[in-house]
Amino acid sequence: MEEENKLESHSPTTSIPHDADTSQETLETISLSDSRVPGDGGLTVDENVGTTEEQNSQEHSLDTLSEDAVLHTAGSKNGNGNAEDDNNTAPPIPPKSHEQDEARYTRPAVVENHQDTTVHTPPGSRSQSQSLSSTSGASHKRSMTISKGHNVSMVLITTALETIASSKEARRSVPLRESTQRALELIRSNQGGDRPREIFEPLRQACETRNEKLMIASLDCISKLISYSFFIEDDIHVLHSMPSPPPSPLPAGRNSNTGGSHLAIPLPSLVDLVAHTITSCHMETTPDTVSLQIVKALLSLVLSPTILVHHSSLLKAVRTVYNIFLLSTDPVNQMVAQGGLTQMVHHVFTRCRRGNNSKLPFDSSPLGNPGSSPSSNRESFALSVSESEPRPSLNGSTDSSHDLRLPDNVSSSGDVNGSSAETVATSNDPTPDSRAQHKLTLQSFEVKNPLDALPEAEHDAYQLTLDDLFVKDAFLVFRALCKLTMKPLNTESERDLKSHPMRSKLLSLHLVLTVLNSHMSLFVDPSAIIYSSSTNEATSFVQAINQYLCLCLSRNAVSPVPQVFEISVEIFWRVLSGMRTKLKKEIEVLLHEIFIPILEMRTSTLKQKAVILAMLSRLCQDPQALVEIYLNYDCDSEAADNIYEHLMNIISKFGSASSSNQQRMNEPPSPALSPTPKNQNHASASWSVTTMSVPGTLDTSTIGLSESQLRRQGLECLAAVLRSLVTWGTAASKGPEETASLLSARSQIEESKRDPVTPDANLDKLSVTGGSVEALRQATPDIVDDPTKFESAKQKKTTLLEGIKKFNYKPKRGIQFLIETGFIPSKAPEDIALFLLSTDGLNKSMIGEYLGEGDEENIATMHSFVNQLEFKDLPFVDALRLFLQSFRLPGEAQKIDRFMLKFAERYIAGNIKTPFASAESAYVLAYSTIMLNTDAHSRQIKKRMTRADFLKNNRGINEGADLPEDFLSQIYDEIQNNEIRMKDEVEAGLSIVATGPGLANAIASVGRDLQKEAYVLQSNGMANKTEALFRTMMRTQRKGSKGGDQFFSASHFVHVRPMFEVAWIPFLAGLSGPLQETDDLEVVELCLDGFKNAIRIVCFFDLELQRNAFVTTLAKFTFLNNLGEMKTKNMEAIKALLDVAVNEGNNLKGSWHEVLTCVSQLEHMQLISNGVDVIDTGKKGRSRKVPTEELANESRSTHITVAADMVFSLSHFLSGNAIVDFVQALCDVSWEEIQSSGLSQQPRLFSLQKLVDISYYNMTRIRLEWSNLWDILGEHFNLVCCHNNPHVASFALDSLRQLAMRFLEKEELPHFKFQKDFLKPFEYTMVHNQNPDIRDLVLQCLQQMIQARAQNLRSGWRTMFGVFSAASKVVTERVANSAFEIVTRLNRDHFPAIVKYGAFADLTVCITEFCKVSKYQKISLLAIAMLRGVIPVMLQCPECAIAVDNANVDQPMDDSMIRFWFPVLFGLYDIIMNGEDLEVRRLALDSLFSTLKTYGATYPVEFWDTVCQELLFPIFAVLKSSQDLSRFSTQEDMSVWLSTTMIQALRDLIGLYTFYFDILERFLDGLLDLLCVCICQENDTLARIGTSCFQQLLENNVNKLSPARWERVTTTFVRLFRTTTPYQLFDESLRVELDTPSDSAEASTESNGLTILPAPLSPNNEQPKPDARISLSDRRRIFKQIIVKCVLQLLLIETTNDLLRNNDIYGTIPPGQLLRMMGVLDQSYQFARSFNEDKDLRTGLWKVGFMKHLPNLLKQESSSAATLVHVLLRMYHDIRPEHQAARPQIAERLVPLGVGVLRDFNKLKADSQSKNILAWTPVVAEILEGYCRFDVKDFAQYLSVIYPLATELLSRDIAPEIRQPLKTYFERVGYVKRIVDLSP
Repeated sequence: MEEENKLESHSPTTSIPHDADTSQETLETISLSDSRVPGDGGLTVDENVGTTEEQNSQEHSLDTLSEDAVLHTAGSKNGNGNAEDDNNTAPPIPPKSHEQDEARYTRPAVVENHQDTTVHTPPGSRSQSQSLSSTSGASHKRSMTISKGHNVSMVLITTALETIASSKEARRSVPLRESTQRALELIRSNQGGDRPREIFEPLRQACETRNEKLMIASLDCISKLISYSFFIEDDIHVLHSMPSPPPSPLPAGRNSNTGGSHLAIPLPSLVDLVAHTITSCHMETTPDTVSLQIVKALLSLVLSPTILVHHSSLLKAVRTVYNIFLLSTDPVNQMVAQGGLTQMVHHVFTRCRRGNNSKLPFDSSPLGNPGSSPSSNRESFALSVSESEPRPSLNGSTDSSHDLRLPDNVSSSGDVNGSSAETVATSNDPTPDSRAQHKLTLQSFEVKNPLDALPEAEHDAYQLTLDDLFVKDAFLVFRALCKLTMKPLNTESERDLKSHPMRSKLLSLHLVLTVLNSHMSLFVDPSAIIYSSSTNEATSFVQAINQYLCLCLSRNAVSPVPQVFEISVEIFWRVLSGMRTKLKKEIEVLLHEIFIPILEMRTSTLKQKAVILAMLSRLCQDPQALVEIYLNYDCDSEAADNIYEHLMNIISKFGSASSSNQQRMNEPPSPALSPTPKNQNHASASWSVTTMSVPGTLDTSTIGLSESQLRRQGLECLAAVLRSLVTWGTAASKGPEETASLLSARSQIEESKRDPVTPDANLDKLSVTGGSVEALRQATPDIVDDPTKFESAKQKKTTLLEGIKKFNYKPKRGIQFLIETGFIPSKAPEDIALFLLSTDGLNKSMIGEYLGEGDEENIATMHSFVNQLEFKDLPFVDALRLFLQSFRLPGEAQKIDRFMLKFAERYIAGNIKTPFASAESAYVLAYSTIMLNTDAHSRQIKKRMTRADFLKNNRGINEGADLPEDFLSQIYDEIQNNEIRMKDEVEAGLSIVATGPGLANAIASVGRDLQKEAYVLQSNGMANKTEALFRTMMRTQRKGSKGGDQFFSASHFVHVRPMFEVAWIPFLAGLSGPLQETDDLEVVELCLDGFKNAIRIVCFFDLELQRNAFVTTLAKFTFLNNLGEMKTKNMEAIKALLDVAVNEGNNLKGSWHEVLTCVSQLEHMQLISNGVDVIDTGKKGRSRKVPTEELANESRSTHITVAADMVFSLSHFLSGNAIVDFVQALCDVSWEEIQSSGLSQQPRLFSLQKLVDISYYNMTRIRLEWSNLWDILGEHFNLVCCHNNPHVASFALDSLRQLAMRFLEKEELPHFKFQKDFLKPFEYTMVHNQNPDIRDLVLQCLQQMIQARAQNLRSGWRTMFGVFSAASKVVTERVANSAFEIVTRLNRDHFPAIVKYGAFADLTVCITEFCKVSKYQKISLLAIAMLRGVIPVMLQCPECAIAVDNANVDQPMDDSMIRFWFPVLFGLYDIIMNGEDLEVRRLALDSLFSTLKTYGATYPVEFWDTVCQELLFPIFAVLKSSQDLSRFSTQEDMSVWLSTTMIQALRDLIGLYTFYFDILERFLDGLLDLLCVCICQENDTLARIGTSCFQQLLENNVNKLSPARWERVTTTFVRLFRTTTPYQLFDESLRVELDTPSDSAEASTESNGLTILPAPLSPNNEQPKPDARISLSDRRRIFKQIIVKCVLQLLLIETTNDLLRNNDIYGTIPPGQLLRMMGVLDQSYQFARSFNEDKDLRTGLWKVGFMKHLPNLLKQESSSAATLVHVLLRMYHDIRPEHQAARPQIAERLVPLGVGVLRDFNKLKADSQSKNILAWTPVVAEILEGYCRFDVKDFAQYLSVIYPLATELLSRDIAPEIRQPLKTYFERVGYVKRIVDLSP
């Protein structure tokens, strides 16, 4: 068997089983049989995929070695293995690479040292004839030279000729004897080399004798002559004159004369004659020894590098070896034939590799990842008729035909010679035996096939090159092999693997697989072109073969025979991995119609599903193929199915299927192998897969044995998908080193032009775009690979599917939706109808419902729908069938009627020659046919309609006449035999028909494999549908429609995102199901690997929802929250989760929470297992289980411990955003820990400690990142430090202190505030934690920091003072004392640093806070002393840089005033406003104004502005707004503050204005406004203080007031008088009596006692609405305000009187302003006089309860009049010029006033108006005195008016103070009237 092993080592295939006696060691997947005629057409797409380099490098040596190996394998049973044979060596190996290629284009001139070869047969073969035996070694020295220079051994030829000549046949046959003698003579004369035909003739005739000995001798000689290139002819004109392919030579009969009767036809070429002679030797009865020689000779002929065999001769050779394999019973012959056949096919394809072109290697590894071996860049080559070195066009023997078909004599119904015999016979052989054979023929080689029908024409248009002939040879052989695979098997053949049909099918399938595996480069080479002889149309190789390849798959991929099915799946994998760019649509059909349905079918076996899953597993491991499946099918709206998404769902279901849900637990391995006795008896006959393996083929013997295996396969597929998605999608983020490690094959980049290659002028520019083995993805994606385009396409397809779903639910809504989304261009009936007709997925019933509606729009759409159906030249039933298959007829008669009417009209319009007289006839018959269809095929109808009934029913329907009876009968028969059914009904009908109950059914099922029967039924339907789809596709291609067949190559990583988004739910389900159910650690590892890859994808693409789902699910599988149920797999889940945390930390975002929760729970588990902690009890108090010891130890293992620690220790590698997410999650987990254990004595602080740790690890991060981190950490420390458990708070504070100490080690630059931020939690704790121990601990921490790091404190000073300020409010005295002591030391020891780093304001605020606390007066007094003491220190401190001796107050204010002075002054102001202790407030008030007086001279005016607006005036803001009252806890507190602090502040303010009047003069308006507000208060105490201060202001600064200021002061007086005038006294609505008891007016008398409350008066412009009803409470409020105004008016009159009696003021105020004041006094007088005179008004007010007595304004009237009189008289007598100038105006006011007063006084009654008389007496006296002092002129002028009034006074009982001035008056009258002389 040494030679046999040699053969196997050089052949891609090994032996095939040889006969029924061979056992399972024989081959599983090879045999050959006829095929039925396949369908039409072909499809073209382009791609270049090659063979591996190893194959390329070995293929030439393989060709030559194969001949030698096979022939020697067959030899030694001859008995003639003598020395001559042993010494002979194999023919020389032809030159390799380009040398051999050149040899193919030009015939070799010399082939030297060709030696003889002999067949050696292994032991056990039959002995052969001795005719090949005896020649001596010396005979080799004798040689003959052929004319072309080849040396041929004479002994080689003469031995054979002498054997022939000495035979009986030679003696009997004259032609044989003569030809033999002629040949011997030529040889002896050394002329044989020039006459090869004459030398060959005796050998040919010897073969025809059928004598075994002669045939062996002749064939042996022929094979050796072939090796020496003996049969090369130079007769070019003969060659060119022959048809191509050449006709088969007509072998002469035994007694015929050679060539005698064939003068009319061209002489066949010598090569064809040799081939025909050899092949004719084989018949069914041919001895095995002869068969062996035939194989040897044919192999020599086909593999010869110099004698080229083409087309029909090649097919004969292949067919003959094929038949020898099938028909021979000798296992040696079978083995040799199989090896020879494989090498012949391999050689035919190998020689198609031309020039220096090296294809991309095709990887045939089990994983199917192309590109496992490197290749150089491909050189571009072009196909051209004219090249630099013209190639000879070989006609004749090389066949110049350009047709894709076999020649007529080959393509006829028989074999090559026209015979239908199975084995080779001559065309003239009339033996019935040869015709009767119907077992196994190669007629599929020759049967004329509709698919082959490219037109035949004259072949002179295009001269084929040798390359073209090689390609055509390859096409013919491959087509023949494909046809052989299509032969259907009967039941017996399916059961018997040793049957000829089964062996035939397996061999042909295996050869197809071998070709695809080794020669993919040819299939995808765009330069491999076949030319049509009629049109010169160029058809690419892949387009030519695709129809046969696809039909081969569609018929065999549904086979119930495991071996056939498995090899079909292997073939499909080669197509998918290597030709997907060329066969896009075909692959879609095969997947959608065959492979996916088989996966989903209940009737398919575990083995079948496992095999397909194994194929999908390889797909899943090829990232590019996977992505391209998604791009080209899921994103293609023309693709019927989302194949990627569908596959993922299926794989997920397999992977996650629960064993309890499976229906078949003990499934037979295959429905094809039923447990029949026959199969049991021949169990040893099953084939071994391993003996015939093709590189890259999976071993399927170990898969599909159980459902658990299937689940495992599904899971592995899922894991592979995720690995591929990770590889493809995330490689962009890797460095070149990592990327290089992820190398995987890419399919070649798609050519830019995918149109069929045509022989036009640009033909030579068609170059093969090559590509070396690249990384997973191109560094720069293809321009055509635009992710947004695919995303849009996917969205479009999703929307379309949604629209189809809506239509299938409610058609009208669906149509509306599809119009809105643009899938239907418009509402036009034509557009809607076209969509309904052309869109897949629409429910036919819903189409029928929609079209059948009676609305006008629906009817128009239905008519348009029918108009788009083509019925032209169709038989009636076919037209009706086509019509009814496009939708489902609705059930209502009216709807059916409308359909049938339109159908009849359309049918008649398209068919002129019909038996119908009118459309009405067609309409009636259509109705009748539908009823017949229902009647014939409905199960519910018992009595069927007969032919006669049908004829009777249709009588007279043709315009009264009958339709032809034959016509009706034909319709009847067709309906009976072929029901009109919807396509989906046909498919649905293929489902399993369950056997019914009962004994009869049980008996009927015995011995039947119901599952197999159901599968066969379904699979046949699938195959038929697939073939129909292929035919439709091929017809479409021929019409030139490319449609959506463009294949998009993937190069962009972004595609992974949508791929994951559409399939993440199946991924999650498929991974979590097995993980939950199984404890198998291998499965668990697979699942966890899938989880890790999925999480990597979701993290990389930031898919939040999916990330949360996967991480949460994985975290739940850790079982850390249920330790008692934990298993080893849960520990693995923990490890996986930790790996995820370490590897994907930068993108985990919110999912960090789950990860860190598990880390925390893991630490808790370790504590429990160590006995440090106890496990929590359940909700109902039940104690939970403790983890097992083994798991406890595992949890403490180095792996887990290190990984858990790395989560934290590697956190400094996280990005800036990621660390924020990490810290946020860790804070949340820490808080959850503390909350869950906060009440215990030992709370869980693991995560809190880790927070401190990661802060240390990340200390080197930049400030920007740390600021973001501390926002989170600070909030967390705020929470933790304020926890109720002091253990938690103290630990947190200590941790915070440690961190702060570390942070303080780092220098902080000016204007940064990170120290301030990280110390904030101390302040928060001091404020919110009520535990005095914790507060004390805070102060201790800060004290330590100050002692250790004071020199590094910058912005941290500010937060520290915030802490001390908070401590000042603490109720625990020791805390406040401690804080104050620290502040005192800081103020004393670190004042310069505090100032330098911007904390001076914070220091003052802190001291102020201590001042405001009333609980500890001692601290407050010390604090205010400290605050006052800050000022001199501040002025002396160089860091403050404050100018002390600044005399120029007008200079601009510098920043230091605000930074230093303002905080101190504001602190004092704050104490004044908010200090709780009266003494402290007094000291603060005193300090504020004393400071302002002391240092105010140095303040710029701008700063004074700030002081007034922000410090001084706001003290009195409480008077304006009630909002400022909120700071007082009680009214009493407020009253005390107002009566003490505020009043003193107002006085001090007046004093300050007096002190700095020149500076503060500009703020006088503000002060006057303030005084107005203070005076206009309902509280008279405040008002009196206000008037007092106003008076004081004017009196103290009287000499400093300019006229303009006097005008402002006067205006203020005017405003005050108007504000306080009680105009509401005259409001009639107030006098309306209300329906309430009179005593209610006194129900609530508010005491205006000691309490002082600010209550600004309401303005006088508030007028009630005329119709508004005033409530009692409102009236009381108004009455109260009226009284207050009256009081204030009187107060103002008194103040005015006091001021104007002040000589300084009177002397300073301008007369004009004085007159304005007199004007308002006069108005006040007149208002009071009017009120007092209106007795009814006063009575009305008294009645409604305004006052207890009758109201009057006597005091106001008299006071105002007195002041007026006094001032006017003084002005009248004032001698200053301006007063003298104003005297007339004064007199005009004074005289009428005096007259009025006198008149009123005279009217007073002494008995009832004594008060009035008493009030007016001094006024009257002053008036009279004033008149007496008038000058003579004025006195005389007004004498007539006053005199009567004065006289009337004499009649009254007047007071003495009036009598004196009255006396004086009358004296003056006497003087003026000269009644009395003037005294001397």
